[in-house]
This record gives sequence, structure tokens and C-alpha cells, in this order.
Amino acid sequence: MSPVPSLDGLRVLEFLGLGPGPFAGMLLADLGADVLAVARPGAARPALVENRPVVELDVKSAEGRERALRLADHCDVLIEGFRPGVMERLGLGPDDVRDRNPRLVYGRMTGWGQYGPLAPTAGHDINYIAITGALHHAARCGGTPTPTANLLGDFGAGGMYLVTSVLAALYERARTGVGRVLDVAIVDGTTYLTAMLHEYRSRGTWSDVAGTNRLDTGAPYYDVYPCADGGHVAIGALEAPFFAALAELLGLDPAWTGVREDPARWPELRRDIAEALLRRTRDEWADAAVGTDACLTPVLNLAEAAGHPHLSARQALVPAPDGRPGWRPALGGGRSVRARPARSLTEALTRWGASEIGTEIGTEIGTDT
Repeated sequence: MSPVPSLDGLRVLEFLGLGPGPFAGMLLADLGADVLAVARPGAARPALVENRPVVELDVKSAEGRERALRLADHCDVLIEGFRPGVMERLGLGPDDVRDRNPRLVYGRMTGWGQYGPLAPTAGHDINYIAITGALHHAARCGGTPTPTANLLGDFGAGGMYLVTSVLAALYERARTGVGRVLDVAIVDGTTYLTAMLHEYRSRGTWSDVAGTNRLDTGAPYYDVYPCADGGHVAIGALEAPFFAALAELLGLDPAWTGVREDPARWPELRRDIAEALLRRTRDEWADAAVGTDACLTPVLNLAEAAGHPHLSARQALVPAPDGRPGWRPALGGGRSVRARPARSLTEALTRWGASEIGTEIGTEIGTDT
């Protein structure tokens, strides 16, 4: 298997925030970029920072600001996730930094974006996906919308789009020699992720009534069901051949294959599927479905996921050296958990030609201090 594509030699200065920013920094570091994170002195470390060194700088002070600017002089990319105007007030905004380093790609990660009525206000994943229509369809008909942690907004529509935008800007810089300022907003990313639903709606094949469409649990052959032991299985038998395989697996009346697309029959079909699944446990159904096209899989928790044979075969979740869960970049190749482990701050500053900053702030060799 080919190795993960590498960003070796790319320098990224990350001003630590929460959620999508650290996710983007982690991904860039896992891809081989030389990422150096900046944190406030004494601030608690957010999640997703363990694969890169962190330097503590008080950027509200003149000395800390100057040190941050010197680091920015040496980097290709800067990413930050503060509210609009914060970096400008600190003297670290795009104009301040890019006047000194015009090749710099300056990535700004926010929920609402740099402009718009909500731009100055607080928000979180749940708020961003709410106004885009995405959260509305995470519900059964007549039910309350239920967010799936902060996966859709923060990481899918935020951090991933920040990395995508950075890579596109770097490609452009290779032609023009000039960097770009990126306004990456979770509301924009989430809206883009709903493109298919908007297209279906324009065709008249998607309803604004949640839980009545084929992909939002409206169809009984695309839903989650309980089993005999209280566990659950997920069914995604959308196409006719896959539904036929599901019907055979569950022992349903073969006549269902000819009328399954009739919404008037969906309540009855849902009842038959539910009753069939209550005859066995979750794992018994999962075992029975192996090797079939029934599109039936067990609903696993995070601990169980690590032991699933398919994830194990792909080494998607493997223990890190310290025994904690580890994962690898899902970018088309490679079996290593991480492109490389976090390097010491002293080593990072030396590579960046900024070893004097370590002397100034009195750092000791370590991986994340």
C-alpha cells in the first residue's frame, strides 16, 4: 500500500483554539507538515494537539506579539480560530503578518464567518448546523432533531474545509508566488454539505418534513432498529438488489421487493422489519449479514469499533505507543498511525530558525510544552 501523501517541508503556525482549528492542525501534522502551535501561558490544552509541539506565548504583550510575528516570518501557513477582529486587535491580523511575509496563506476558521449579522456573536456546532437546515433532518417524523456530537459542523464542515482551502491556496501560491487570506466558516461548509438535499428538493424528491425522506429514516429500509438483546443494527438497503438480499436475510415476504417504494406501505414494511430483527441479537444479525449485500451492520460504540474486523484490517483504529487509541489519516494510503510523533519544542524552534525564542522564554526540551 502506498504511503500517505506528505506535506513534508510545509511550515504551519497554529494559534490554538477549540474544535475545528485543532482538528485541522492535527490533520496537517499527520500529513507531514511541520506544525507549531501557539498557546496562552498556562492555558489548558484542547483535544487533538498531541502530535505537534506547543509554544506558550503571551501575545497580548509586546514581547509575545513580536515573537509570534517572527515565527510567522518563517511559515507557509497560519491558522487561527478566534472571533473576527481578535487577531487584528492583537496586532497579528492578516495585514500585520502578510506585510512581512506576502507568501503566507492565512486561514481564518470561524463558525459564522468574518462578516454577516451573526459574525460577532458566540456559537457552537449545534447552532451552525441548525440554521443551515442540516440539523432539521436529523430527526424522525414528528421527533426532535438530535445532533451527532460535533462531528458534522466542527470537523466535517469546519476543520476539513479549512485544510482543503489551505491546500488550494498553496497550489495557487505555487503559480502566483502570493498567499491568500481564507475566510472559512462552518455555516458555509455545512451548507455545501447539504448540496445534494437542495438539489433533490428542487426536483421535488425531498420533503422539508424531517423523517419522511429515503435518507432521513423515512424509508424503513434505511434506518436503525433494536434487536433481541437491546443492541441495534443499521440498515441501508436502498437499491433493489440490496433490499432483496435484506428480505432474504430477515425472512421477509418476497412480495415486498415489488412494493417497497410505495410510501403508503412503509408503516407495514417497517413493522415487518422490526419484528424480524427482534428474533436475534445484534451480533447474531451482524454475523448472519457477513458476506451478503443486505447492507446490515451493527451499531457499535467507540470501544467496540476498535475491534471490528474491517477497521482492524485497515488499521483505522490501532493503539498508540502509550496504549491509548490511535488513528491514521484517511487520505488514500499508508498504514502508519501517524506521519510522525510530536517533536520537541526545542527541535521545532531550531528547525524554524527561531531557537532564540526558546532561549528567551526559557523552554526545556519536551514534546508539548
